[in-house]
Amino acid sequence: APKSLDSPQGSRSGLYFGDGKRKVDYVLVYHYRRRRASLRGSPGHHRLSIISNGSFPVSGGGGGGGAKKDAQDVRVEQQQDVAVVDVGAADPAEEEKLQIREEFEANLADAGLEIERDKEVSGSDAVRPGRRAFLTAVVSAAATLRVPNPTQPRTHKVHGVGFVRLHAPWQVLSREAEFLKIKLPTKKSYELKEVKGFSGKMNAMWRKLNQPFQPKVPQMLSQSRTKFLSHSFSRDKLHLYNIKQKDTFFDNATRSRIVYEILRRTSCTRTCQSMGITTLIANGVYDSAFPLHDGDFKSTGKEEERNDRQLLHDEWARYGAFYKYQPIDLIRKYFGEKIGLYFAWLGVYTQLLIPASLVGIIVFFYGCATVDTNVPSLEMCDERQNFTMCPLCDGACDYWHLSTACSTARASHLFDNPATVFFAIFMSLWAAMFMEHWKRRQMSLTYSWDLSGLEDEEVSGAVHQSLNFFQVSHEPERT
Repeated sequence: APKSLDSPQGSRSGLYFGDGKRKVDYVLVYHYRRRRASLRGSPGHHRLSIISNGSFPVSGGGGGGGAKKDAQDVRVEQQQDVAVVDVGAADPAEEEKLQIREEFEANLADAGLEIERDKEVSGSDAVRPGRRAFLTAVVSAAATLRVPNPTQPRTHKVHGVGFVRLHAPWQVLSREAEFLKIKLPTKKSYELKEVKGFSGKMNAMWRKLNQPFQPKVPQMLSQSRTKFLSHSFSRDKLHLYNIKQKDTFFDNATRSRIVYEILRRTSCTRTCQSMGITTLIANGVYDSAFPLHDGDFKSTGKEEERNDRQLLHDEWARYGAFYKYQPIDLIRKYFGEKIGLYFAWLGVYTQLLIPASLVGIIVFFYGCATVDTNVPSLEMCDERQNFTMCPLCDGACDYWHLSTACSTARASHLFDNPATVFFAIFMSLWAAMFMEHWKRRQMSLTYSWDLSGLEDEEVSGAVHQSLNFFQVSHEPERT
Protein backbone atom coordinates (compact mmCIF):
# COMPACT_ATOMS: atom_id res chain seq x y z
CA ALA A 1 0.00 0.00 0.00
CA PRO A 2 1.30 3.47 -0.70
CA LYS A 3 2.88 4.89 2.40
CA SER A 4 1.39 8.31 1.69
CA LEU A 5 -2.10 7.01 2.38
CA ASP A 6 -2.13 7.93 6.03
CA SER A 7 -5.26 7.67 8.07
CA PRO A 8 -6.26 8.35 11.64
CA GLN A 9 -5.48 5.92 14.37
CA GLY A 10 -7.72 2.90 14.28
CA SER A 11 -7.96 2.81 10.50
CA ARG A 12 -5.42 -0.03 10.34
CA SER A 13 -2.51 1.37 8.33
CA GLY A 14 -4.48 3.19 5.66
CA LEU A 15 -6.48 0.15 4.50
CA TYR A 16 -9.70 1.69 5.73
CA PHE A 17 -11.48 5.02 5.60
CA GLY A 18 -11.06 7.57 8.32
CA ASP A 19 -13.80 5.93 10.37
CA GLY A 20 -11.80 2.68 10.53
CA LYS A 21 -14.79 0.61 9.34
CA ARG A 22 -15.14 1.00 5.57
CA LYS A 23 -12.46 -0.82 3.60
CA VAL A 24 -10.54 0.92 0.81
CA ASP A 25 -11.30 -1.06 -2.33
CA TYR A 26 -9.54 1.18 -4.88
CA VAL A 27 -7.34 4.25 -4.96
CA LEU A 28 -7.14 6.95 -7.64
CA VAL A 29 -3.96 9.04 -7.77
CA TYR A 30 -3.57 12.40 -9.47
CA HIS A 31 -1.16 15.35 -9.52
CA TYR A 32 -2.47 18.84 -9.02
CA ARG A 33 -0.66 22.00 -10.06
CA ARG A 34 -1.85 25.54 -9.51
CA ARG A 35 -0.35 29.01 -9.67
CA ARG A 36 -0.23 31.74 -7.05
CA ALA A 37 -0.65 35.34 -8.18
CA SER A 38 0.25 38.52 -6.38
CA LEU A 39 -2.60 40.89 -7.19
CA ARG A 40 -5.96 40.64 -5.48
CA GLY A 41 -8.82 41.05 -7.86
CA SER A 42 -6.92 39.66 -10.84
CA PRO A 43 -8.94 37.67 -13.42
CA GLY A 44 -9.62 34.12 -12.31
CA HIS A 45 -8.66 34.95 -8.73
CA HIS A 46 -9.70 32.34 -6.18
CA ARG A 47 -10.15 32.45 -2.45
CA LEU A 48 -9.69 29.40 -0.25
CA SER A 49 -11.57 29.50 3.08
CA ILE A 50 -10.41 27.30 5.92
CA ILE A 51 -12.31 27.04 9.17
CA SER A 52 -9.97 27.83 12.05
CA ASN A 53 -10.43 26.24 15.46
CA GLY A 54 -7.97 28.60 17.09
CA SER A 55 -4.90 26.43 16.57
CA PHE A 56 -3.60 28.56 13.68
CA PRO A 57 -2.16 32.05 14.18
CA VAL A 58 -4.52 34.33 12.28
CA SER A 59 -3.42 37.95 11.95
CA GLY A 60 -5.93 40.74 12.34
CA GLY A 61 -5.97 44.13 10.75
CA GLY A 62 -4.41 46.13 13.58
CA GLY A 63 -4.42 49.93 13.44
CA GLY A 64 -5.44 52.00 10.50
CA GLY A 65 -2.97 50.45 8.07
CA GLY A 66 -4.98 47.27 7.63
CA ALA A 67 -6.83 48.59 4.59
CA LYS A 68 -3.56 49.37 2.82
CA LYS A 69 -2.42 45.73 2.83
CA ASP A 70 -5.15 44.42 0.52
CA ALA A 71 -2.87 44.32 -2.54
CA GLN A 72 -0.35 41.90 -1.04
CA ASP A 73 0.42 38.47 -2.49
CA VAL A 74 -1.22 36.44 0.24
CA ARG A 75 -3.87 38.04 2.46
CA VAL A 76 -5.33 36.58 5.63
CA GLU A 77 -8.46 38.01 7.18
CA GLN A 78 -10.27 37.09 10.35
CA GLN A 79 -14.00 36.82 9.76
CA GLN A 80 -15.85 34.83 12.39
CA ASP A 81 -12.94 32.43 12.96
CA VAL A 82 -12.52 31.83 9.21
CA ALA A 83 -9.05 32.10 7.68
CA VAL A 84 -9.30 33.29 4.06
CA VAL A 85 -6.25 32.65 1.86
CA ASP A 86 -6.14 34.30 -1.57
CA VAL A 87 -4.75 31.97 -4.23
CA GLY A 88 -4.00 33.05 -7.77
CA ALA A 89 -5.43 31.87 -11.06
CA ALA A 90 -4.96 28.19 -11.87
CA ASP A 91 -3.53 26.75 -15.04
CA PRO A 92 -6.34 26.33 -17.63
CA ALA A 93 -5.27 22.76 -18.39
CA GLU A 94 -5.31 21.91 -14.70
CA GLU A 95 -8.69 23.56 -14.33
CA GLU A 96 -10.03 21.36 -17.12
CA LYS A 97 -8.61 18.23 -15.46
CA LEU A 98 -10.15 19.32 -12.18
CA GLN A 99 -13.57 19.65 -13.80
CA ILE A 100 -13.21 16.22 -15.42
CA ARG A 101 -12.24 14.69 -12.09
CA GLU A 102 -15.20 16.32 -10.38
CA GLU A 103 -17.63 15.00 -12.99
CA PHE A 104 -16.07 11.54 -12.99
CA GLU A 105 -16.14 11.27 -9.20
CA ALA A 106 -19.71 12.58 -9.13
CA ASN A 107 -20.68 9.82 -11.57
CA LEU A 108 -18.91 7.29 -9.35
CA ALA A 109 -20.92 8.55 -6.39
CA ASP A 110 -24.10 8.22 -8.48
CA ALA A 111 -23.09 4.62 -9.19
CA GLY A 112 -23.09 3.99 -5.42
CA LEU A 113 -19.39 4.16 -4.58
CA GLU A 114 -18.38 5.95 -1.40
CA ILE A 115 -15.50 8.42 -1.80
CA GLU A 116 -12.95 9.81 0.64
CA ARG A 117 -10.45 12.41 -0.51
CA ASP A 118 -7.11 13.06 1.09
CA LYS A 119 -5.91 16.57 1.75
CA GLU A 120 -3.69 17.86 -1.01
CA VAL A 121 -0.08 17.79 0.13
CA SER A 122 3.11 18.99 -1.47
CA GLY A 123 5.31 16.68 -3.48
CA SER A 124 7.82 16.23 -0.65
CA ASP A 125 5.11 15.57 1.95
CA ALA A 126 3.28 13.05 -0.22
CA VAL A 127 5.86 10.34 0.43
CA ARG A 128 6.37 11.02 4.12
CA PRO A 129 3.72 9.72 6.50
CA GLY A 130 2.88 11.91 9.47
CA ARG A 131 3.61 15.25 7.79
CA ARG A 132 1.20 18.14 8.13
CA ALA A 133 -1.25 18.70 5.31
CA PHE A 134 -0.61 21.29 2.65
CA LEU A 135 -3.45 23.60 3.63
CA THR A 136 -2.33 23.67 7.26
CA ALA A 137 1.12 24.79 6.15
CA VAL A 138 -0.42 27.48 3.96
CA VAL A 139 -2.52 28.89 6.80
CA SER A 140 0.30 28.84 9.34
CA ALA A 141 2.67 30.56 6.91
CA ALA A 142 0.14 33.10 5.64
CA ALA A 143 0.19 35.14 8.85
CA THR A 144 3.80 36.15 8.32
CA LEU A 145 4.13 36.08 4.52
CA ARG A 146 4.40 39.55 2.99
CA VAL A 147 5.41 40.91 -0.40
CA PRO A 148 7.62 44.02 -0.37
CA ASN A 149 6.38 45.42 -3.71
CA PRO A 150 2.73 44.53 -4.42
CA THR A 151 2.74 46.17 -7.87
CA GLN A 152 4.97 43.49 -9.41
CA PRO A 153 3.40 40.05 -9.73
CA ARG A 154 5.27 37.24 -8.08
CA THR A 155 4.13 33.75 -9.07
CA HIS A 156 5.34 30.25 -8.38
CA LYS A 157 3.83 26.81 -8.88
CA VAL A 158 2.39 24.75 -6.07
CA HIS A 159 2.00 21.06 -6.87
CA GLY A 160 1.56 17.76 -5.12
CA VAL A 161 -0.15 14.39 -5.10
CA GLY A 162 -3.80 13.75 -4.32
CA PHE A 163 -5.48 10.48 -3.45
CA VAL A 164 -9.11 9.47 -3.83
CA ARG A 165 -10.20 6.39 -1.91
CA LEU A 166 -13.15 4.35 -3.08
CA HIS A 167 -15.33 1.96 -1.10
CA ALA A 168 -18.07 -0.27 -2.47
CA PRO A 169 -20.89 -0.88 0.03
CA TRP A 170 -22.96 -4.04 0.13
CA GLN A 171 -25.66 -2.66 -2.13
CA VAL A 172 -23.14 -1.93 -4.90
CA LEU A 173 -21.31 -5.23 -4.48
CA SER A 174 -24.48 -7.28 -4.64
CA ARG A 175 -25.84 -5.32 -7.62
CA GLU A 176 -22.64 -5.61 -9.65
CA ALA A 177 -22.10 -9.25 -8.69
CA GLU A 178 -25.53 -10.04 -10.08
CA PHE A 179 -24.87 -7.99 -13.22
CA LEU A 180 -21.48 -9.64 -13.82
CA LYS A 181 -22.86 -13.09 -12.93
CA ILE A 182 -20.10 -13.76 -10.44
CA LYS A 183 -20.28 -17.27 -9.03
CA LEU A 184 -20.20 -17.41 -5.23
CA PRO A 185 -20.39 -20.34 -2.78
CA THR A 186 -23.80 -21.51 -1.63
CA LYS A 187 -24.81 -23.42 1.49
CA LYS A 188 -25.06 -26.64 -0.50
CA SER A 189 -21.97 -28.80 -0.03
CA TYR A 190 -20.78 -32.27 -0.85
CA GLU A 191 -18.01 -34.59 0.31
CA LEU A 192 -15.27 -35.73 -2.04
CA LYS A 193 -14.88 -39.48 -2.14
CA GLU A 194 -11.49 -40.80 -1.21
CA VAL A 195 -9.85 -43.00 -3.82
CA LYS A 196 -9.33 -46.54 -2.57
CA GLY A 197 -7.44 -49.54 -3.76
CA PHE A 198 -4.16 -49.45 -5.66
CA SER A 199 -4.76 -45.94 -7.00
CA GLY A 200 -5.43 -44.66 -3.50
CA LYS A 201 -2.19 -46.16 -2.20
CA MET A 202 -0.23 -44.65 -5.05
CA ASN A 203 -1.78 -41.22 -4.44
CA ALA A 204 -0.99 -41.43 -0.73
CA MET A 205 2.59 -42.40 -1.48
CA TRP A 206 2.94 -39.56 -4.00
CA ARG A 207 1.57 -37.02 -1.52
CA LYS A 208 4.02 -38.21 1.10
CA LEU A 209 6.95 -37.88 -1.31
CA ASN A 210 5.81 -34.39 -2.32
CA GLN A 211 5.25 -33.19 1.23
CA PRO A 212 8.63 -31.33 1.50
CA PHE A 213 7.83 -29.44 -1.71
CA GLN A 214 4.37 -28.28 -0.67
CA PRO A 215 3.94 -24.68 0.56
CA LYS A 216 2.90 -24.24 4.19
CA VAL A 217 -0.51 -22.75 3.49
CA PRO A 218 -3.28 -23.52 6.01
CA GLN A 219 -5.87 -24.05 3.27
CA MET A 220 -3.66 -26.70 1.63
CA LEU A 221 -2.51 -28.37 4.83
CA SER A 222 -6.05 -28.91 6.07
CA GLN A 223 -6.97 -30.89 2.90
CA SER A 224 -10.69 -30.43 3.49
CA ARG A 225 -12.85 -32.94 1.64
CA THR A 226 -15.92 -30.65 1.86
CA LYS A 227 -16.70 -28.58 -1.22
CA PHE A 228 -19.38 -25.93 -1.56
CA LEU A 229 -21.41 -25.58 -4.72
CA SER A 230 -21.23 -22.20 -6.44
CA HIS A 231 -23.89 -20.34 -8.34
CA SER A 232 -24.24 -16.99 -10.07
CA PHE A 233 -25.11 -14.38 -7.47
CA SER A 234 -28.72 -13.22 -7.24
CA ARG A 235 -30.11 -10.66 -4.79
CA ASP A 236 -33.46 -12.43 -4.78
CA LYS A 237 -31.92 -15.64 -3.40
CA LEU A 238 -29.66 -14.42 -0.61
CA HIS A 239 -30.88 -17.22 1.66
CA LEU A 240 -29.17 -19.79 -0.59
CA TYR A 241 -25.65 -18.35 -0.19
CA ASN A 242 -23.22 -18.98 2.62
CA ILE A 243 -23.26 -15.40 3.92
CA LYS A 244 -21.75 -15.27 7.40
CA GLN A 245 -20.84 -11.57 7.30
CA LYS A 246 -21.62 -9.15 4.52
CA ASP A 247 -18.28 -7.39 4.96
CA THR A 248 -16.28 -10.58 4.28
CA PHE A 249 -18.60 -12.43 1.87
CA PHE A 250 -16.87 -10.88 -1.14
CA ASP A 251 -13.11 -11.43 -1.02
CA ASN A 252 -10.65 -8.67 -1.86
CA ALA A 253 -10.09 -9.83 -5.44
CA THR A 254 -13.83 -9.82 -6.14
CA ARG A 255 -14.29 -6.39 -4.56
CA SER A 256 -11.44 -4.96 -6.63
CA ARG A 257 -12.86 -6.54 -9.78
CA ILE A 258 -16.29 -5.02 -9.15
CA VAL A 259 -14.92 -1.54 -8.48
CA TYR A 260 -12.70 -1.73 -11.55
CA GLU A 261 -15.68 -2.65 -13.71
CA ILE A 262 -17.48 0.45 -12.42
CA LEU A 263 -14.40 2.59 -13.11
CA ARG A 264 -14.07 1.10 -16.58
CA ARG A 265 -17.59 1.87 -17.71
CA THR A 266 -18.15 5.21 -15.96
CA SER A 267 -18.16 7.97 -18.57
CA CYS A 268 -17.65 11.74 -18.68
CA THR A 269 -20.02 13.30 -21.19
CA ARG A 270 -20.27 16.89 -19.97
CA THR A 271 -16.59 17.88 -19.76
CA CYS A 272 -15.11 15.36 -22.18
CA GLN A 273 -16.29 12.54 -24.40
CA SER A 274 -14.39 9.73 -22.72
CA MET A 275 -15.27 6.48 -21.07
CA GLY A 276 -13.50 4.68 -18.27
CA ILE A 277 -10.55 5.20 -16.00
CA THR A 278 -8.12 3.88 -18.62
CA THR A 279 -8.86 6.79 -20.96
CA LEU A 280 -8.57 9.31 -18.13
CA ILE A 281 -5.17 7.93 -17.14
CA ALA A 282 -4.02 8.11 -20.76
CA ASN A 283 -5.14 11.77 -20.91
CA GLY A 284 -3.29 12.65 -17.71
CA VAL A 285 -6.40 13.35 -15.61
CA TYR A 286 -5.34 10.62 -13.19
CA ASP A 287 -1.88 9.18 -12.77
CA SER A 288 -2.89 5.68 -11.79
CA ALA A 289 -5.62 3.54 -10.26
CA PHE A 290 -4.96 0.47 -8.15
CA PRO A 291 -6.26 -1.63 -5.25
CA LEU A 292 -4.31 -1.88 -2.00
CA HIS A 293 -2.41 -4.84 -0.63
CA ASP A 294 -3.51 -6.46 2.62
CA GLY A 295 -1.02 -4.79 4.93
CA ASP A 296 2.72 -5.33 5.13
CA PHE A 297 4.35 -8.35 3.49
CA LYS A 298 6.76 -8.93 6.39
CA SER A 299 5.61 -11.41 9.00
CA THR A 300 5.77 -9.98 12.51
CA GLY A 301 3.71 -12.46 14.54
CA LYS A 302 3.11 -16.19 14.61
CA GLU A 303 2.79 -18.27 11.47
CA GLU A 304 -0.89 -18.91 12.18
CA GLU A 305 -1.57 -15.14 12.22
CA ARG A 306 -0.13 -14.39 8.78
CA ASN A 307 -2.42 -12.79 6.22
CA ASP A 308 -2.65 -13.85 2.59
CA ARG A 309 0.01 -11.41 1.42
CA GLN A 310 2.49 -12.60 4.03
CA LEU A 311 1.76 -16.22 3.12
CA LEU A 312 2.40 -15.50 -0.55
CA HIS A 313 5.66 -13.73 0.25
CA ASP A 314 6.98 -16.47 2.55
CA GLU A 315 5.84 -19.48 0.54
CA TRP A 316 5.96 -18.20 -3.04
CA ALA A 317 7.43 -14.77 -3.86
CA ARG A 318 10.98 -15.24 -2.60
CA TYR A 319 14.06 -17.07 -3.82
CA GLY A 320 14.14 -19.40 -0.82
CA ALA A 321 10.88 -21.03 -1.96
CA PHE A 322 11.99 -21.82 -5.52
CA TYR A 323 11.75 -25.60 -4.98
CA LYS A 324 8.16 -25.53 -3.71
CA TYR A 325 4.95 -25.89 -5.66
CA GLN A 326 2.94 -22.75 -6.24
CA PRO A 327 -0.06 -22.10 -3.92
CA ILE A 328 -2.35 -21.66 -6.93
CA ASP A 329 -5.55 -21.49 -4.89
CA LEU A 330 -4.12 -18.74 -2.70
CA ILE A 331 -2.85 -16.84 -5.75
CA ARG A 332 -6.32 -17.03 -7.27
CA LYS A 333 -7.91 -15.88 -4.01
CA TYR A 334 -5.60 -12.90 -3.70
CA PHE A 335 -5.16 -11.77 -7.33
CA GLY A 336 -8.20 -13.23 -9.08
CA GLU A 337 -8.82 -15.93 -11.63
CA LYS A 338 -6.92 -14.41 -14.55
CA ILE A 339 -3.67 -14.02 -12.63
CA GLY A 340 -4.17 -17.45 -11.07
CA LEU A 341 -4.57 -19.09 -14.47
CA TYR A 342 -1.47 -17.31 -15.77
CA PHE A 343 0.73 -18.60 -12.96
CA ALA A 344 -0.84 -22.05 -13.24
CA TRP A 345 0.17 -22.12 -16.92
CA LEU A 346 3.62 -20.85 -16.01
CA GLY A 347 4.00 -23.57 -13.39
CA VAL A 348 3.01 -26.34 -15.83
CA TYR A 349 5.36 -24.94 -18.46
CA THR A 350 8.27 -24.74 -16.01
CA GLN A 351 7.70 -28.26 -14.71
CA LEU A 352 7.61 -29.78 -18.19
CA LEU A 353 10.77 -27.90 -19.14
CA ILE A 354 12.66 -30.08 -16.66
CA PRO A 355 12.63 -33.27 -18.81
CA ALA A 356 13.29 -31.20 -21.95
CA SER A 357 16.32 -29.57 -20.31
CA LEU A 358 17.63 -32.96 -19.13
CA VAL A 359 17.45 -34.39 -22.66
CA GLY A 360 19.15 -31.26 -24.01
CA ILE A 361 21.97 -31.60 -21.47
CA ILE A 362 22.45 -35.25 -22.45
CA VAL A 363 22.66 -34.26 -26.13
CA PHE A 364 25.22 -31.58 -25.29
CA PHE A 365 27.38 -33.97 -23.27
CA TYR A 366 27.20 -36.47 -26.12
CA GLY A 367 28.61 -33.83 -28.44
CA CYS A 368 31.40 -33.10 -25.94
CA ALA A 369 32.27 -36.80 -25.72
CA THR A 370 32.36 -37.36 -29.51
CA VAL A 371 34.00 -34.13 -30.63
CA ASP A 372 37.45 -35.76 -30.72
CA THR A 373 36.19 -38.60 -32.94
CA ASN A 374 34.21 -36.48 -35.37
CA VAL A 375 35.77 -37.01 -38.81
CA PRO A 376 34.83 -33.65 -40.39
CA SER A 377 36.28 -31.77 -37.39
CA LEU A 378 39.46 -33.83 -37.44
CA GLU A 379 40.00 -33.18 -41.15
CA MET A 380 39.44 -29.46 -40.77
CA CYS A 381 41.80 -29.22 -37.81
CA ASP A 382 44.60 -31.27 -39.44
CA GLU A 383 47.15 -28.70 -40.58
CA ARG A 384 49.17 -31.37 -42.41
CA GLN A 385 46.54 -31.74 -45.09
CA ASN A 386 46.81 -28.00 -45.77
CA PHE A 387 43.47 -27.38 -47.50
CA THR A 388 43.63 -24.02 -49.26
CA MET A 389 40.31 -22.25 -49.73
CA CYS A 390 39.31 -19.64 -52.28
CA PRO A 391 39.12 -15.98 -51.21
CA LEU A 392 35.91 -14.90 -49.50
CA CYS A 393 35.70 -11.69 -51.55
CA ASP A 394 37.07 -10.20 -54.74
CA GLY A 395 40.18 -8.11 -54.71
CA ALA A 396 40.81 -7.39 -51.02
CA CYS A 397 40.61 -10.99 -49.72
CA ASP A 398 43.39 -13.55 -49.99
CA TYR A 399 43.44 -17.34 -49.99
CA TRP A 400 43.02 -18.94 -46.58
CA HIS A 401 43.57 -22.34 -44.95
CA LEU A 402 40.67 -24.49 -43.82
CA SER A 403 42.44 -25.26 -40.54
CA THR A 404 41.76 -21.71 -39.32
CA ALA A 405 38.07 -22.65 -38.86
CA CYS A 406 38.93 -25.54 -36.54
CA SER A 407 37.46 -23.98 -33.37
CA THR A 408 34.20 -23.10 -35.12
CA ALA A 409 33.79 -26.67 -36.42
CA ARG A 410 34.42 -28.20 -32.98
CA ALA A 411 31.97 -25.81 -31.31
CA SER A 412 29.22 -26.50 -33.86
CA HIS A 413 29.55 -30.23 -33.23
CA LEU A 414 28.56 -29.73 -29.60
CA PHE A 415 25.08 -28.61 -30.66
CA ASP A 416 24.81 -30.20 -34.12
CA ASN A 417 25.58 -33.88 -33.79
CA PRO A 418 23.66 -37.09 -34.56
CA ALA A 419 21.91 -36.89 -31.16
CA THR A 420 20.22 -33.63 -32.12
CA VAL A 421 17.97 -35.60 -34.50
CA PHE A 422 16.63 -37.50 -31.50
CA PHE A 423 16.28 -34.21 -29.58
CA ALA A 424 14.23 -32.68 -32.42
CA ILE A 425 11.85 -35.65 -32.45
CA PHE A 426 11.61 -35.53 -28.65
CA MET A 427 10.73 -31.81 -28.64
CA SER A 428 7.94 -32.30 -31.16
CA LEU A 429 6.44 -34.98 -28.91
CA TRP A 430 7.09 -32.78 -25.86
CA ALA A 431 5.09 -29.90 -27.38
CA ALA A 432 2.08 -32.15 -27.96
CA MET A 433 2.38 -33.60 -24.45
CA PHE A 434 2.59 -30.07 -22.96
CA MET A 435 -0.57 -28.94 -24.74
CA GLU A 436 -2.54 -31.99 -23.61
CA HIS A 437 -1.26 -31.72 -20.05
CA TRP A 438 -2.19 -28.04 -19.84
CA LYS A 439 -5.67 -28.75 -21.21
CA ARG A 440 -6.23 -31.27 -18.43
CA ARG A 441 -4.88 -28.85 -15.84
CA GLN A 442 -7.00 -26.01 -17.20
CA MET A 443 -10.16 -28.11 -17.13
CA SER A 444 -9.40 -29.15 -13.56
CA LEU A 445 -8.97 -25.53 -12.45
CA THR A 446 -12.05 -24.47 -14.40
CA TYR A 447 -14.12 -27.03 -12.53
CA SER A 448 -12.50 -26.27 -9.17
CA TRP A 449 -12.81 -22.48 -9.52
CA ASP A 450 -16.24 -22.51 -11.22
CA LEU A 451 -15.02 -20.73 -14.35
CA SER A 452 -17.24 -22.47 -16.88
CA GLY A 453 -18.83 -19.92 -19.22
CA LEU A 454 -16.66 -17.06 -17.92
CA GLU A 455 -15.52 -15.90 -21.38
CA ASP A 456 -19.06 -15.74 -22.79
CA GLU A 457 -20.25 -13.70 -19.80
CA GLU A 458 -17.34 -11.25 -20.13
CA VAL A 459 -17.99 -10.74 -23.85
CA SER A 460 -21.71 -10.15 -23.38
CA GLY A 461 -21.04 -7.75 -20.51
CA ALA A 462 -18.55 -5.74 -22.57
CA VAL A 463 -21.02 -5.47 -25.48
CA HIS A 464 -23.77 -4.32 -23.13
CA GLN A 465 -21.54 -1.62 -21.62
CA SER A 466 -20.46 -0.37 -25.06
CA LEU A 467 -24.08 -0.08 -26.18
CA ASN A 468 -24.96 1.90 -23.06
CA PHE A 469 -22.10 4.34 -23.65
CA PHE A 470 -23.11 4.73 -27.29
CA GLN A 471 -26.65 5.60 -26.27
CA VAL A 472 -25.51 8.13 -23.65
CA SER A 473 -23.00 9.78 -26.01
CA HIS A 474 -25.52 10.20 -28.83
CA GLU A 475 -28.52 11.17 -26.76
CA PRO A 476 -29.95 14.48 -28.09
CA GLU A 477 -29.84 17.45 -25.78
CA ARG A 478 -33.10 18.54 -24.26
CA THR A 479 -34.09 22.18 -24.37
